[in-house]
Amino acid sequence: MRISAIRPFRLLAATLALTAAAAGCSRAGGSDATQAASSDKGPATELRLGYFPNVTHAAALVGLGKGLFAKELGNTKLVPTKFNAGPEEVGALLGGSLDAGFIGSGPAINAYAKSNGEAVRLIAGTTSGGAQLVVKPSITKPADLIGKTVVTPQLGNTQDVSLKKWLAGQNLTGKVKVTNLENAQTLDAFKKGDVDAAWLPEPWSSRLVLDAGAKVLLDEASLWPNGKFPTTVLIVRTQFLQEHPQTVKALLTGLVAAIDFSTANTADAKTVVNAQLKAATGKALKPAVIDRAFEHIQITADPVASTFPQLAKDQVTAGIAKQAPNVAGFADLGPLNEVLAKAGKPAVDAAGLDAK
Repeated sequence: MRISAIRPFRLLAATLALTAAAAGCSRAGGSDATQAASSDKGPATELRLGYFPNVTHAAALVGLGKGLFAKELGNTKLVPTKFNAGPEEVGALLGGSLDAGFIGSGPAINAYAKSNGEAVRLIAGTTSGGAQLVVKPSITKPADLIGKTVVTPQLGNTQDVSLKKWLAGQNLTGKVKVTNLENAQTLDAFKKGDVDAAWLPEPWSSRLVLDAGAKVLLDEASLWPNGKFPTTVLIVRTQFLQEHPQTVKALLTGLVAAIDFSTANTADAKTVVNAQLKAATGKALKPAVIDRAFEHIQITADPVASTFPQLAKDQVTAGIAKQAPNVAGFADLGPLNEVLAKAGKPAVDAAGLDAK
């Protein structure tokens, strides 16, 4: 209905309603998604959840393997779906065939930007760290990469953006051939000598080091304040969050339980993660590989929100986007902080991703 057609008293009512909504959006860690109580349809019949078979998705793998998500979801059927790279998962989320997904920070930002800030919300972190640039032993400094081939998992994924941003900072843009391969193919190509380096998440960087003779030229943690950056986060379709807030809180309760288990029982968590990797890929990791991979990650519900404005700018530096996506309003950490408060844990900060 056009504004000009609204009668005066109805215009006043609409104005008051908009004012109330704006006040709700200003709450720390929240957004309009959880304020739309009239959209609440109760628990969902099913939850379609995306994840990767990577150690950087350890919290997801523990939640699935220990039945922690299913326990909290109750009668809501959990439908886990495996992905190999973020852009594929973004397509599923935006296409409506997925409800929530564990995903890298880069594709998460892309999903938000592609939908003009409408389709998805960031509701939790899961992993900080766990990405490295590994190279042939003959490569000892950035300049040695000139004329060489460097691999990332997929065009526009988190590691692809990180590599290209780093290359730009080293004045190596256009001087290095960047190509994209699935992680398992990268391992084979490195063994054959077809590629010289790769920027990969765990456990693949550890596999190249321990199984293929690569060495670490750069750990991405060294590029971020206090070594913290969001490798994996949890996002959900905004509509699903509005219509099924109880289901989202149940998922987050299971996530917090998975993080607690992983932190308190690292050896058991490695066993669970390895079993899930074997089920997803047909092959378990060697103990040395999974041990090394766990050394380079921090499993945490904190999405390190303060880094997202910089991550958005990095997409421009990397040539992935023409202008930095606006990430204001991306986070809705209200449900997570409710779950954390109930568990007696401190809230996580949404600074940098405050409401629009």
